[in-house]
Amino acid sequence: MKLVKSSSSILRKFLLFNFLAFVFLGLITFFYLKSVQPNLVKQRTEKHSVIINNTSNHIERLKLDFEKENLKNFLLSTRFLFQNLERVQFYNLEGNLVADTNVLDLDQDVFAKTEMVIQDKIEESGNEIKKRNLFGTNKVSDETESINNLIKNLKNNNVSFFEFKEGDNFYVKTLDDVNVDGEVLGYIMVTEQANEILTAVEERKNFIIRTVLAIAIVIFIFLIFLNRYIIKPIEGLVAYAESIKAKDESMGKIEKFLYRSDELGVLSRSLNNMTNDLQQRTQRAENSSADLAHEIRNPLASLKGASELLDSTTDKVERVKLIKILIHDVQRIERLITDYSQMLKDEASLSREKMKVLDIDNLIKNVVDEFNNTNSVTEKNIKFEVNKKNLNGQRVEIFGIENRLQQVLANLLDNAVSFSPKNSNIIIDIKSDKEVVSVKIKDIGPGFSEINTEKIFKRFYSNRPEKFGEHSGLGLNIVKSIVEMHGGNVRALNRSDVKSGAEIELQLPKRG
Repeated sequence: MKLVKSSSSILRKFLLFNFLAFVFLGLITFFYLKSVQPNLVKQRTEKHSVIINNTSNHIERLKLDFEKENLKNFLLSTRFLFQNLERVQFYNLEGNLVADTNVLDLDQDVFAKTEMVIQDKIEESGNEIKKRNLFGTNKVSDETESINNLIKNLKNNNVSFFEFKEGDNFYVKTLDDVNVDGEVLGYIMVTEQANEILTAVEERKNFIIRTVLAIAIVIFIFLIFLNRYIIKPIEGLVAYAESIKAKDESMGKIEKFLYRSDELGVLSRSLNNMTNDLQQRTQRAENSSADLAHEIRNPLASLKGASELLDSTTDKVERVKLIKILIHDVQRIERLITDYSQMLKDEASLSREKMKVLDIDNLIKNVVDEFNNTNSVTEKNIKFEVNKKNLNGQRVEIFGIENRLQQVLANLLDNAVSFSPKNSNIIIDIKSDKEVVSVKIKDIGPGFSEINTEKIFKRFYSNRPEKFGEHSGLGLNIVKSIVEMHGGNVRALNRSDVKSGAEIELQLPKRG
């Protein structure tokens, strides 16, 4: 069963995340704004409680009776206690108003009025004095009931308060008892205009709104940037990858992303390089298969012809000759298939192996030491001469895969040994400049008959037909592939310093 994962665009996820964040912040903001005004009102009532306590202390110190005349005189003499307050009212234990700062300048008989408790307000629009009830009703019983309710709340709590709005003004009222020697004499209610509380709440609300708008604008701008410079390029890379899968190059192009200096540019270049490498490998595999089929065709034809003749001839000498041809062709096919399989394995493993720092002198020395013990070298009495005078005793380092570079040197030395006459020397010349190290392998064999020596590096090429059963023609092609993978190059030429001989030069980049 094939599992298919549902996908969601980065943009959609980003929008969802920001939406949830805004909802969360909106809830926090809502509860915060809901708590601002109550907290500010509470702070104001705490201030009122201090004033009421100070008033109680003065009354206790002066040993005042809770009478109308005494309280009126007290209010007149202690106005400093009630600065910035809109109104101060004294109530007896029954909840009846006995003193009010709003009527201090009126006749004291005002306290004897029982039909209505009023607040006088003179408006500039005429000489008429409009009278309205403090609690929104014109009956004393209603006001008394409201005060009594506050007194009941006061008994259950330390302080009783409420807030209200009249026109454009906001007021806070606080009621507390007058306690002298543990005895409650009455109650004091203070009223203060607190428009600054509404102003503070409004300022906080406006600040939050401006902040949210600013954040929204920033997020919107970022969304445009995200969509244009990140999402769209990623979609282009996805289309390009899909085009590779579908083998339709018209589906996606990434040329415009290759020159970006950011991470998407790096990703684009990596994807492009990977694609080119994959295409090259595919092309090499196709070419190798075609070349292998072509190379096998000739020994197969020879094998078929020899087997048919072997079946029809009775001559012993001829049969021995035909058997040798059959063995030769079988060896040739076997070598071709073996070397071809090994080449494919090597190419696959090259991408998995890690490069490391190598000393070129030690690398060559190890390979030469191994070759000195081989039968081909000892039978022909071949000597290896390593010339590193140009190095001036300095260590020359390269960056590469050790066993693959050893394979390169081994193939070149094997090739040189195959063509070298007995009792001869093979020269390995090492030179180094600022950026490149050069390794030349020279022999005194017949050299190359080809005018264009580049063809010797082609797959399945060999100029030794008499020994082809021992050589598949892949050795130098493998050398070229490995060297180019290391960022180097290889070339072949006939020696000019001796009568005959070949020279193959490796050039590898030095470690930076």
